[in-house]
Amino acid sequence: MSLIVTTTTGAVRGHAGVFLDVPYAAPPLGAGRFAPPAPHEPWAGVRDATRPGPTAPQPRRDGFGALDMSPYFGTGWVRGDDYLTLSVWAPPSARDRPVLVFVHGGGFVTGSTRSPLYDGTAFARDGVVLVTVNYRLGVPGFLDLPGAPRNRGLLDVVAALRWVRENIAAFGGDPGNVTLAGQSAGATITAGVLATPEADGLFRRAVVQSGNGLGAFTPEQAARVTRAAADALGVSPTVAAFGEVPDEQFVAAQLGGLDLRTATDFDPLLGLSAFSLVLDRQPAEALATDVDLLIGTNADEGALYLAPQGNLVTSTEQDLFETATRVSADPAALVTAYRAKRPHATPGELRSAIMGDALFGTGSRRLAEAHGNAYTYEFAWRSSAVDGQLGAAHTMELPFVFDRLDLPALRGPRGLLGTGEPPAELATRMHTAWVDFARTGDPGWTRSETCRFSERASSTASPGSPAPRRS
Repeated sequence: MSLIVTTTTGAVRGHAGVFLDVPYAAPPLGAGRFAPPAPHEPWAGVRDATRPGPTAPQPRRDGFGALDMSPYFGTGWVRGDDYLTLSVWAPPSARDRPVLVFVHGGGFVTGSTRSPLYDGTAFARDGVVLVTVNYRLGVPGFLDLPGAPRNRGLLDVVAALRWVRENIAAFGGDPGNVTLAGQSAGATITAGVLATPEADGLFRRAVVQSGNGLGAFTPEQAARVTRAAADALGVSPTVAAFGEVPDEQFVAAQLGGLDLRTATDFDPLLGLSAFSLVLDRQPAEALATDVDLLIGTNADEGALYLAPQGNLVTSTEQDLFETATRVSADPAALVTAYRAKRPHATPGELRSAIMGDALFGTGSRRLAEAHGNAYTYEFAWRSSAVDGQLGAAHTMELPFVFDRLDLPALRGPRGLLGTGEPPAELATRMHTAWVDFARTGDPGWTRSETCRFSERASSTASPGSPAPRRS
C-alpha cells in the first residue's frame, strides 16, 4: 500500500509503512564533506522512498575469513551524493508510537542502512517506529582535520535526531519518546552523543550494544592518523587540500597498522581501525545521566577477530603477549590475571578474552558505572559457526534484537548463526526487551542485576544474572 507523508523539506512516498532513503541533511560535497551537516534543500513534488539509496563512501568488507559478514556490512559503497539519509519502518495507522533510532556499526569505516540485519519489520509489527541512519564514515566522518569540526559522523547522527524531533510525528512516532541505539562503532557514537550538549532533549533513552565508553582517541592519537592520511594522499592536512581529494582516494587510502599508543594512552581499538571519535574526555567521563540507559556486551566478543581467520586455534604464547602489550603497561601480569580466571584456556582463548574486554567490556562497564542507574545485559548464546569456535562473538546479538533469525545469509557453514537452528524463543525475549525499553524504559529486569541472554531462560537465574521476565 502506497503512502505519502509530508516532511519539513518535502513529501515522500513509501510502501506498507516503510520509507527508505529519506534525506535528513544536505549532500556532503567537496570541502563540505568536512563541514557540519547542513539542512537539505526542499524538493518539489513527491520523492520516491520505496527503494534504498546511496551509502557513505566505504570499502567493501563482506568477506571475513571463514565467515560471511555481508548481512552486517551490507553492500559496500553504493555511489551517489545524497547519502545523508535515514529509513523509517512505521506500524500501520501509527500514532504517538515509541521511536527507536538505530546507528549501525562497522569500525567507523563501513556499514549502512542497506544492511539486511537492520530491517525494521519486527519493530513496526510490535508497535515501535524504527529509524536507521546513514552517517559519514572514514576520512570525511572522523578524520581530525584542522579547521574542520571534530566527529562529523557523530554530528550527522545528532542532525538525524533533530529531523526525528521535527518529522517523526508525521510517520506515527512520538517525538517525546525517542530511544537512540547503536551497536559497535554505532554504540560508541551513541555513548558520544550522550556526552554531547547539542543533543540534549533530542532523546529520552539510549541503548549501547557492544560499544566502548572509553573508545575515543585522544587529540594526540588523532593527529597521528591525520599525518598518516595526509602522507598517504600526498596533500597537506587542511580542509582546502582534502576538499580536492575524490572519495575514491579516501576509500583506497591504506591507514591500517598505525601504532597509536602514546606515553599516557593505549589504542582503544587495538589497531583494528584508524578512526574513532576524537574527544578530550571519554564518553564515560562526560555522559548525561538523565537519560535511561540499557548497555551490555557479548560473552565472546573477541572471537570475531580471531576465529574466522583461524587465529583462535593457531595463536601462540607470543601472540597472546603481543596482544596484552597493546592493552597493559604490564602485559605479563595481565596474562597471569586472565589465566588465573581461565586456567584451562588456550592462548587463543585468552587472547580473545583480553581483546573482548579491551574493545568493549571494560568501557561498557565504566559507562554503566558512570551512569549509575543503567540496565545491563550479557548475550551468551553460542553459535556453531566456524566449527563452534565463534560462540557469542561480536555482532551475534543483532539477529536476536531485530528478530531476523530467518535471514538466509545468516545460516549455513559461513553464516553468523552457523548450521544449527538458533533459538527463536531467545530472539522473542531479546527483541521484546528492546521493544519494552523503547516503550517504557523498562526492559524487564531490575537495574541492580545483569540479564544474561542464553538459550534457556532457566540458566540465567543465578544471582547477578537473572532471566528476563518474559518467556
